[in-house]
Amino acid sequence: MSVRVLNPNAEVLNKSAALHMTINAAKGLQDVLKSNLGPKGTIKMLVGGSGDIKLTKDGNTLLKEMQIQNPTAIMIARTAVAQDDISGDGTTSTVIFIGELMKQSDRCIDE
Repeated sequence: MSVRVLNPNAEVLNKSAALHMTINAAKGLQDVLKSNLGPKGTIKMLVGGSGDIKLTKDGNTLLKEMQIQNPTAIMIARTAVAQDDISGDGTTSTVIFIGELMKQSDRCIDE
């Protein structure tokens, strides 16, 4: 396995497990942000390593401050932040849209 040569600690998954891990990463990120959407969206509290507290419902701020580990979730977060950088809005909507696309793809794959 060439992956093990590059990184002996790498986790090797079969195709199906990798696909479900990718879909679950998108769903997880969507679950975190979907309650922020709209004027009645909930405010999230972010606590930094030094104890500083931020209250926000801005998806851009949340994605920049979150410590995301999953490569798929990182890519989704970067896409959403780029959306905000270009148009000035749409971070949360982008994450929710991608999460829904991944849910639909999961349903199609299972059929």
